[in-house]
Amino acid sequence: MKPVLRPEVPEGRREVLLHCCCAPCSSAIVECLLDNGIRPTLFFYNPNIYPREEYERRKAECIRHAERLGLDFIDGDYDHALWQNAVQGLEGEPERGARCLRCFIVRLRVAARYAAAHGFRVLATTLASSRWKNLDQINEAGRTAAGEVEGVTFWEQNWRKGGLQERRRELIAEYRFYNQTYCGCEYSLRNSEEKQS
Repeated sequence: MKPVLRPEVPEGRREVLLHCCCAPCSSAIVECLLDNGIRPTLFFYNPNIYPREEYERRKAECIRHAERLGLDFIDGDYDHALWQNAVQGLEGEPERGARCLRCFIVRLRVAARYAAAHGFRVLATTLASSRWKNLDQINEAGRTAAGEVEGVTFWEQNWRKGGLQERRRELIAEYRFYNQTYCGCEYSLRNSEEKQS
């Protein structure tokens, strides 16, 4: 069943640049936006994802999702070495630690710059849908990134409420999305493997 959520977009905007981490996390958010007359453009920028094959798999699912809905999809650059350099010295941090905050800033900074360069006034992210992530870190990263460019507002929306988590699970099953078992980077992969062993 579809949740009834009436999100309020900053400045009442009808178009949003939506930084997308994966199709499962974006599914219920995109549906909610469209149901409320808000058109998202999906921006896929995730150089943290490891290995490259995993990155390509997640990107392909996002493209499939966007095409099915007739939405614009923007493919950001994949430069894992740049990302590794950005989080250097934080490799031993736990999940939800300082490395994750730095990772969010790196990704949302590029999204904010794209938004500013292409006329988007509002930036949001699907990172805010995952219960495995620290929402305060995501909002801090979004504010930091948007604060570095002129004319872009980061939309701090909690996408975990209003029935969206349940709807996310339904859509994953309905569209048979590939649903990964770790956040994306090699450090989260290691953490996931340790928990499973």
